[in-house]
Amino acid sequence: MAEPTVCVAGVGTALPGPPVDNATLAARLGLDARWIDTFIGTRTRHFAVDLPSGKQLATLADLAEEAAAEAMRRADVVAGEIDFVVLATASPDELMPATVNRVADLLGVDRVPTYQLQSGCAGAVQALDVGRMLLGGAEHRTGLVIGGDVCARHMRLDRDFHRAPSAELVNYVLFGDGAGAVVLSTDDRPGAPALRAVRHRVTGLRQAPGQVIRWFGEADRDTDVRGFEEDYKAIEERVPELAEQALWELLDATGWRPEELAYLLPPQLSGRMTRLIRQRMGVPDAEEVSCVEATGNNGNALPFLQLERLVERIAGGERAVAVCVEASKWIMGGFALEGR
Repeated sequence: MAEPTVCVAGVGTALPGPPVDNATLAARLGLDARWIDTFIGTRTRHFAVDLPSGKQLATLADLAEEAAAEAMRRADVVAGEIDFVVLATASPDELMPATVNRVADLLGVDRVPTYQLQSGCAGAVQALDVGRMLLGGAEHRTGLVIGGDVCARHMRLDRDFHRAPSAELVNYVLFGDGAGAVVLSTDDRPGAPALRAVRHRVTGLRQAPGQVIRWFGEADRDTDVRGFEEDYKAIEERVPELAEQALWELLDATGWRPEELAYLLPPQLSGRMTRLIRQRMGVPDAEEVSCVEATGNNGNALPFLQLERLVERIAGGERAVAVCVEASKWIMGGFALEGR
């Protein structure tokens, strides 16, 4: 028996507050805006904290609920029609309870399976894969898949940034906050793009992580250990290569030829890195769908922000591939969509 076609019935996103440009961010951190322009290449980002005061304005649950509610509205489904909820994040609001259950509660979703995946931006692809597999049987017809991160709440703003090394400063200018969600369904929905393939795998055997983000508890909250570590040089070297590999693996999985791609959704590390990756991937005729220059790197929200832009454009018969690479332990993957 053939597996049912899983389609993207609706997409929603949420970004907190107004966009913060490089001049504003540089002034708050005491940096040179030209360094951000040149080294990162991202123009604006959104924060779930108020920069002047450091007060948190929105939680991950708040943003995830907003994105999910919009996805459900666009899919024309209500809480009682959701058969499961999957959330991917690297920055849950709390260790317990799981943020996915707080989001379900806000949405009015109850008595369904829920799953929370802890990962960086590749978690969004992992969550889509879980959703696709859950829809492969007869038990579930409609599911909600969410990805999001609120990184700003983990960043200290009351410090002297002039003494911070570049490897640490990059985290303050690279990341933003946000959430995205998609309703997946096996119902017959004319015009809804079909999810043709999802692939992901870890490739970092015996290799040092490219990024580390630490949690601190009561016993070690005053430690001198840095909360963030990033090997940006390793990321620049490895990510374009892994992105190219992920693209070709998705093409092999679907049987598509590169010239058949109408759209390419490349990894969204930063504006500068996305441009470098795009050049390496070698599909010049595919229209690029990117957002990181305007949204910042908001982790697990990014593939959904790209997907929202894609569904507004993709027509029947057009094909699109999204690629994601996570540097924390070198995860590569992505998904393929076809317009109907």
